[in-house]
Amino acid sequence: MPWIVGVSGASGTPYAAAVLRALLAAGESVDLVVSRASRLTLLDETGISFRDAHWQQDLREWLARGADGKPDTFDADVSRVRHWSAGDLAAGPSSGSYPTKGMLIVPASTACVAGVALGLSKDLLQRTASVTLKERRRLVVAVRETPLDGRTLRHLVTLDDAGASVVPASPAFYAGATHIQDLVDFVAGRVLDAAGVGHGLYRRWRGDLGGARPTT
Repeated sequence: MPWIVGVSGASGTPYAAAVLRALLAAGESVDLVVSRASRLTLLDETGISFRDAHWQQDLREWLARGADGKPDTFDADVSRVRHWSAGDLAAGPSSGSYPTKGMLIVPASTACVAGVALGLSKDLLQRTASVTLKERRRLVVAVRETPLDGRTLRHLVTLDDAGASVVPASPAFYAGATHIQDLVDFVAGRVLDAAGVGHGLYRRWRGDLGGARPTT
């Protein structure tokens, strides 16, 4: 069964790329839903146009790019990815009878959070999230906005009450980050932790104070 990865329109497309690479490296299959708003963000942050008719080529280019924007940083095998158009409300993941392991929304905008919390199902991403909740499957929401107002906080509490895991895109520094990719990978790793997927994206805390400091 696949994991569904939904990419909404918040800034943070490198987080989505890191999660996708790690899922594929773990041998997982992925069903991908890229919202219309996120395509604008992807174009702005990377210069890559994500097109339904050429999604494999565009996805491969996206996943090969590092968080610093450098192309051809990673190898990208997208053979275990299936793409569903965000406007296709008849797609497989729109039904609870379609088997999945759960869904990861990375990054999640406040508009996406509101839509899922209110059950609006205005596109396939929101519909699939609603299905994931009603079927009691894992839903991980990597919200990436700041500041958060009261409405969004209430929506996040609603998602938590419904069984979702809310994972703010907040990188930590105890893992010894020396590059922007390290900070991105930390957030991606925490998303995968919430989903129960193994990875080696960041150095875990072992109770050793100063253990991440470079030696001189």
